[in-house]
Amino acid sequence: MRDAMPPPFDCAPGLRLAAHERVTQVQQDHFNRRLDQLEKMMERLDRRLWFTVYGVAAVILTQAFRSFLVL
Repeated sequence: MRDAMPPPFDCAPGLRLAAHERVTQVQQDHFNRRLDQLEKMMERLDRRLWFTVYGVAAVILTQAFRSFLVL
C-alpha cells in the first residue's frame, strides 16, 4: 500500500486570515456603495445649483428687458 496522505486541514491562522479577507471585502463593498451614493447626491446637488443659477440669471435678464421696454 502507498503511504496515505492525511487530508489537508485549515489551521487557526489560515482560518483567521480567511475571515479577515471576508471582512475586508465586505467593508470594501460597503465603502464602494457609499461612494456611489455620494456621487449620485453630488450630481443632483450640482444640477439643482445650475438650475438656481440659470433661474436667477433669467430673472435678472427679464427685469433688464422690462426696463428697456418701459423707456
